Amino acid sequence: MAAPAPSIVVPTDAELLQAQADLWRHSLCYLKSMALKCAVELGIPTAIHRLGGSASIPDLITALSLPVVKQQFLSRLMRLLASPGVFSVVDTTEAIYSLTPLSYLLVDGIAADGHMNHAPFLLTVTAKHYIDLAMGLTNWFKQDGKKPPFDHVHGASLFEESMERLDPEFHKMAMQGLIVHDNFGTDIALREFSDIFQGINSLTDCCYHGDGTTAKAIAKAFPQMKVTVLDLPQEIHKIPADGVVNYVGGNMFKSIPRAQVVMLKMVLHHWSDEDCVKILANCKKAIPSREEGGKVLIGDIVLDPASDPVMFETQLLMDVCMMLMKGGRQRDLNDWRDIFMKAGFSDFKLVKKFGARGVLEAYP
Repeated sequence: MAAPAPSIVVPTDAELLQAQADLWRHSLCYLKSMALKCAVELGIPTAIHRLGGSASIPDLITALSLPVVKQQFLSRLMRLLASPGVFSVVDTTEAIYSLTPLSYLLVDGIAADGHMNHAPFLLTVTAKHYIDLAMGLTNWFKQDGKKPPFDHVHGASLFEESMERLDPEFHKMAMQGLIVHDNFGTDIALREFSDIFQGINSLTDCCYHGDGTTAKAIAKAFPQMKVTVLDLPQEIHKIPADGVVNYVGGNMFKSIPRAQVVMLKMVLHHWSDEDCVKILANCKKAIPSREEGGKVLIGDIVLDPASDPVMFETQLLMDVCMMLMKGGRQRDLNDWRDIFMKAGFSDFKLVKKFGARGVLEAYP
């Protein structure tokens, strides 16, 4: 006997009107990203900073040498960006805008410890190379194979030499964006939970196109610790010797320099579960027993549906972003448990939440 057809609940008039508004918002939300890209390319966050932290539209027109005829249009752009908190309106009568923590991250030239201009990240993920991936997503789903959309569309791999040969300028910006994405927050982490590193006598930092910033910060904070950086040989050759950190050119898929602790910060989300298991298995070979203090320390996004809805949406966007560009993924705690167990670890724990990321420890 056929199952009865499910009844259709007809939305109310109010629900339909709200649904239409929601559809408009979802359909047009790309304009918010493009408006933010425009603001950075014009230099608006930096201009506001140089004008003392707040500026009117006429101030910005003058500072940025824009045509006066564009004043009304710039006003509308700033109004849009102020709505989600990119900028703050400090005077509604004169429309004076100030920086928020978000736009502070996009200011160039701030001489402050720990400040990193995130413009390279923003300009990378809003570049045509990325937009093309989203535009071709339907076609990608219809084709067989697991090749990431980026490789499928461009015939080159993001962050790799093939991309450098194809478009050197974009490759340079993407690498700068990766460095900012990976290194930001190191100083905050060392202030907020330095106890994680207490008692460690040696640490290997497994990097993916890194520059040694995190390892040098750890070595400076814990001078008694022997710190080693493992990265691809072509990346290691770019890092000047500093006498503080030991730099080793190699491949984490083959072997990892032995240490009491191996660290993987913003690395595993680039890879599939199968590849992560291979990397983690090599990490396990490189560390001593749990009784001897052996562990793998991981900093990465941890998907959490119970977190703030905006934070969870951010994590999900980063998940799809990794799917598009590298074929990697973000993981929830169950996903992390699966790859740890498959790699031969006996236990793990989420040590701390850290913005959109989490700090995990895996034990042999």
